Amino acid sequence: MRKTVGIFVVMFALALAAYGQNSPTPPLITVSGQAEVRVQPDEVVFTLGVESVNKDMMAAKQRTDDAVRQVLSIAKANNIKPEDVQTSYISVQPKYNTDDLEYGQRPTVKREFVGYQVSKTIAVTLRDISRFDSLLSDVLKAGVTRLSNVEFRDSKIRQHKDQARAMAIKAAQEKARLLASQIGQSIGPAYSIAESGVVPYSPANVSQNRIDTFVGGASDSENAIAPGTISVSAQVTVSFRLMN
Repeated sequence: MRKTVGIFVVMFALALAAYGQNSPTPPLITVSGQAEVRVQPDEVVFTLGVESVNKDMMAAKQRTDDAVRQVLSIAKANNIKPEDVQTSYISVQPKYNTDDLEYGQRPTVKREFVGYQVSKTIAVTLRDISRFDSLLSDVLKAGVTRLSNVEFRDSKIRQHKDQARAMAIKAAQEKARLLASQIGQSIGPAYSIAESGVVPYSPANVSQNRIDTFVGGASDSENAIAPGTISVSAQVTVSFRLMN
């Protein structure tokens, strides 16, 4: 008896699977929806570079270390947490007078040793963007010779991405409703929803106003760098049931 019941259950399951495969797809209307949210950045990430050249390697190192200590002191004075300041690169290498020349010009100049170049870079995350200009002026005065990889970011990117998704779905629904009304029909429940161009959450992969490199002395002008706005977008494809 148990064997008979087992066979019946298996046959019933196979029948349901076959029915699901053969069931016709309902009348659908498939549309896409896009939305964009523009937000003000509220934090900035950047890299500071310090380098010194001296024929005495230890003297070059000492000068570079002194400048780095000043930068760390300035960061602390601006309420930047220790975990938001990190020495990310250290380099010691000989420097020659031909290093900055074009490759074709080098053979025409006698190569001479200038000294040892000791370089360090410091990665900083500033979570109070209003302090950026004054902080930049202070670190340049402290001996920073290079500012690079300036990236204005949105700390609430997930929240704004969800907002853009909701707006994109609403746009798709309004488009489907309008198109269906043109043929005397309406839309029912969504049959499927898919997001296009999905990008993982990461500071590096969102459109974040970016400045590649800046080198120079301190500026006396206020608000020398304008962060602008960040674009957070979403695109969805939705299929709705068509109703008579």
